[in-house]
Amino acid sequence: MKLSRLRLVLLLAALVVTVRAAEPRWNILFLFADDWGRYASCYAAVDGRPSLNQVITTPNVDRIAREGALFRNAFVNAPSCTPCRSSLLSGRYFFNTGRGAILNGAVWDESIPSFPLLLRDAGYHIGKSYKVWSPGTPVDAPFGGQRYAYQKAGVAPNNFSEEVTERVAKGLSVAAAREEILAQVRGNFDAFLADRKPGQPWHYFFGPTTTHRKWIKGSGKKLWGIEPDRLQGRMPPFLPDVPEVREDVADYLGEAQAVDAYLGVLLARLEAAGELEHTLIVVSGDHGMPGVPAGKCNLYDHGVAVTLAIRMPGGKPGRVIDDFVCLPDLAPTLMEVGGVKPPAGLYGRSLLPLLRSDHGGQIDATRTWVITGRERHVNIARENNLPYPMRALRTRDFVYVRNFAPDRWPLGSPAAAIGPAMLNRDRWENDTRAGYADMDASPTKAWLIAHHDDPKWKWHFDFAFGKRPGEELYDLRKDPDQINNVAAAPAYAVVKAELAQRLMKTLTDAKDPRVTGDGQTFERPPYTDLDDEPGAGRQKKGGQKKSAVPGGS
Repeated sequence: MKLSRLRLVLLLAALVVTVRAAEPRWNILFLFADDWGRYASCYAAVDGRPSLNQVITTPNVDRIAREGALFRNAFVNAPSCTPCRSSLLSGRYFFNTGRGAILNGAVWDESIPSFPLLLRDAGYHIGKSYKVWSPGTPVDAPFGGQRYAYQKAGVAPNNFSEEVTERVAKGLSVAAAREEILAQVRGNFDAFLADRKPGQPWHYFFGPTTTHRKWIKGSGKKLWGIEPDRLQGRMPPFLPDVPEVREDVADYLGEAQAVDAYLGVLLARLEAAGELEHTLIVVSGDHGMPGVPAGKCNLYDHGVAVTLAIRMPGGKPGRVIDDFVCLPDLAPTLMEVGGVKPPAGLYGRSLLPLLRSDHGGQIDATRTWVITGRERHVNIARENNLPYPMRALRTRDFVYVRNFAPDRWPLGSPAAAIGPAMLNRDRWENDTRAGYADMDASPTKAWLIAHHDDPKWKWHFDFAFGKRPGEELYDLRKDPDQINNVAAAPAYAVVKAELAQRLMKTLTDAKDPRVTGDGQTFERPPYTDLDDEPGAGRQKKGGQKKSAVPGGS
């Protein structure tokens, strides 16, 4: 009798495995935009205070959030594109990806599994348009290089405002120019879908770079109707609320709306093909706004918080999830969707339990913090190619930042900025390497430098470019924009010590080279090998958007 029961249990278990193996695996559409932070109109309702999200309009991202889940607390592991993408694609901490932990000079470690190639090996038809992993060598290596590229229909979507402006100058209307660019999105996706085998699940990685600097001044208003003055009173306090900066931000939001328009094209093609209800849709970006204080390359929320909206087939719609998630969580999530067993060494944890829940708010009681960090971004030979090493712990109430080399300049040396060059506004708008090279050239950067000695605005300049202490602590309950460092305040001594201990223990347990051994791994070759030739390790125009920095991102 006992033997019969055992046989019955084993038979039922085998049937369950067989049924699961026979279940069709979801397709995976992943839109991942370059330099696109936490900017989508669906966030306006959850921000709880005036914000840029009250001005931007993103109906297609809003649809994914409405029909799926919107993540309130989604963060990158590193606010620099290549390290972020190394972490995203592998599911590891960025500092555990070898030379993938830096930007210029990055080299992909072929021994590290990536989720796209694991999906391919599991039977998925994979393809990508535009940027996946670059600059770095080989370009887009974690996606098989250019072997799975679908962009013959065109690369204009990587430069929306420039491409529309160029077409309008030749006589097209804005509407007609816009449609030509959207047609390229459609054509590349159609070519990808046409190549799959009948019934084969697929993964398509759509990586536009149009939100990367630079773009056409005034394009936010001209092409998208975003009135810069509508931003007045909604700007975070570290951005000067002046006409020049408001226009710059409006132009950036216009590029983000272009990304939303691209998503609309992809959704329409899915619906036309009858595959929307068989497709997991993920929408996100690789870090915060470029060319402004506290954004890209910084561990404040403006640099590390990003949009994350996910629509899962059969999932309960309309949920806002408060759990803290980091983009490396997407790797094991997509592996699980594809029936792939995650390899060892992952930091990320699958989001499927959150997506399958019927609840919003806090779902997993353990998801209450994330770790972020950075090493070297742009390489400048005259600065000895040394990084600005930072790590941070973000909880619901606090941001604790550890700066390991406070004697260095956080966004690069101002050496080239001293003297008459300070007055050359055009240079600061167009040449990132003019100085403070970890902030992209931009009208905002030019404005800050032009007002560096104006008593009214000097604190903005110092906040952006000045040296920082070894420790920073921000009380988000009182200071959500993270501008008042309370690390030295006696009232915060206990909480600072607790956060510092948790951060360092986590980094030590994760074998972060910055805190293990002599802590100098990132200060030596191969991490400091120069790769200073223009365009080195970067796809040329035709593969992704041109960069404001030779070899930069």
